[in-house]
Amino acid sequence: MSNQSIFNLKPTKNSVSKRKRKGRGNASGLGGECGRGHKGQKSRSGGSIRSGFEGGQTPLYRRLPKKPGISSRSKDNFEIVVLSTINKLFTDGDEVTIDSLFKFNVIKSTSSKVKILYDSDLLLTNCVFHCHKVSKSAFDSIKKKNNSVVFISWINFFYSLIVLISESV
Repeated sequence: MSNQSIFNLKPTKNSVSKRKRKGRGNASGLGGECGRGHKGQKSRSGGSIRSGFEGGQTPLYRRLPKKPGISSRSKDNFEIVVLSTINKLFTDGDEVTIDSLFKFNVIKSTSSKVKILYDSDLLLTNCVFHCHKVSKSAFDSIKKKNNSVVFISWINFFYSLIVLISESV
């Protein structure tokens, strides 16, 4: 291989092509109309048509109604668990986790976020609640009976899922 330096560098063969010279005679293939065809708005300079334009007809985005209530894709969807359900399913000293709620068919999947809401006073004592969110009244009811709440951060939750999957494989 030859000694390369900055002054003898050149592009590889056939990697650089000549620019198109439009309007330089009919024999070139790009003479006359220069590849734009005959007449019309698109053949003129500055004749670009914006996207969604339908030639004066009311465009589709204006014909359709503006529907309210279209929610964001990135919105957090929580599975709701009420305290009365926890009272029925668990006993004193139990650990209320996402896995245990899934086993009792309270939530649809173990990868969903869980929020605990208040509907009646909690009867259990010395329990540990693992969840993503708790309403204020539910939190007060949980703390009143000497229970504790462990909040799951969403990033740590996904990391723990990855670890569990890798261990099972």
